[in-house]
Amino acid sequence: MEKLRRLVNQIANTPPPKRHTNLSTLQLSLIPLLSFASSLYNLALFLRHRFYHLGLLRQRRLPVPVISVGNLTWGGNGKTPMVEFIARWLADSGILPLILTRGYAGGDEAKMLQRHLLGTSARIGVGANRAATAARFLERYGYTDTHIGSCLKRCCSNQTTGSSLESDKIGAAILDDGMQHLSLWRDIEIVMVNGMNPWGNQQLVPLGPLREPLAALRRADIVVVHHADLTSDQRVNAIESTLRNIKESIPVFFTRMAPSYFFKVKDTSCKLPLRTLDNMVVLCVSAIGFANAFVQGIERIGALHVDRLDFSDHHLFHMKDIESISMRLQKLQAKFGSKPIVIFTEKDYYREPEILKHLDPFEVLVLCSELQIVPRNGRTEDGYKSVLRQLLEAKEFVPMIVPLNYDKFIHDDAIDENANLDGVQL
Repeated sequence: MEKLRRLVNQIANTPPPKRHTNLSTLQLSLIPLLSFASSLYNLALFLRHRFYHLGLLRQRRLPVPVISVGNLTWGGNGKTPMVEFIARWLADSGILPLILTRGYAGGDEAKMLQRHLLGTSARIGVGANRAATAARFLERYGYTDTHIGSCLKRCCSNQTTGSSLESDKIGAAILDDGMQHLSLWRDIEIVMVNGMNPWGNQQLVPLGPLREPLAALRRADIVVVHHADLTSDQRVNAIESTLRNIKESIPVFFTRMAPSYFFKVKDTSCKLPLRTLDNMVVLCVSAIGFANAFVQGIERIGALHVDRLDFSDHHLFHMKDIESISMRLQKLQAKFGSKPIVIFTEKDYYREPEILKHLDPFEVLVLCSELQIVPRNGRTEDGYKSVLRQLLEAKEFVPMIVPLNYDKFIHDDAIDENANLDGVQL
């Protein structure tokens, strides 16, 4: 299955003119089947949107503003780091944010958010039915009807950390991976775009990486081009031109993942500086949506040699994978005459922290990074926060529907019995 995923992923990211030179015979034979499946997916997508438009499917609305962070393509778009960025901004402004995440692959993203937001007021709800998860948290902790835009404006004018009179109550919700989660109303739609590979082959899944056609970008209130530091100005300009052709007025900002430090798998309290990699042989192991950004980031730090071993997104590591990683490390050691270091992403670590300890005698490190707004053409971090604040102020003129019966609100939709609806609380 892992091999098939890799084959399909390569097809999805290969432009049609390059298929016959870059793809194998097996991959070429899969294209008609994948094309048919994409057509069925497109039909299902159209019907789903139509049913919501006609009211045949209901869209829930929370009594607090909802900020959705989503994307058009699978993986590598920086959704979770942006969720963390917004949650920290709201918490620093005296507004208690509730993060709603589905909890893929054992909740690796939720666990990472929990660690990064420790000490803030943010709460994290995990569950496939995010409307039900939100209802449980709102019932338990209550919510504030204070105008969020006014709080943010007051915080900005004071130039200090804000302080809400009802800071123990939920003031806003952040919907992680929310663009296709149509069952929950959102007040702001933020769409993340991978600057290194924005649209793949421009086909819908499974033939391509698109979860919706590019025209869906018209629903966006803000578009953020991620990994802007790892791609050329020419490509960034081309992406922005495409966005302007779809929706001319859309605010566009740019972000990067800035490496901060490493920690040891066997001692997470031990932080190591980036210079730890100086003149070292490194093996990058990852199971994320877009491994190229991770590998290029490590190469920039200054290692002597960087090798890579990629798995499909959200892959759960097993002992056979550990054996494969060990074999690759042994080959690198034989080739360079020194013991290599193996590096994982934080998401991979939180998915399977214990199994990664079985790579003795090699040093196993985890890279920690933070999202940063890249200043470009006058668009800065302050400008990004200002646009968010203005959008929230504008949305306050729309009356919010408050669910009066939380039990009904929870049970109207099917609940994922395997999901932890109590979520992760911070």
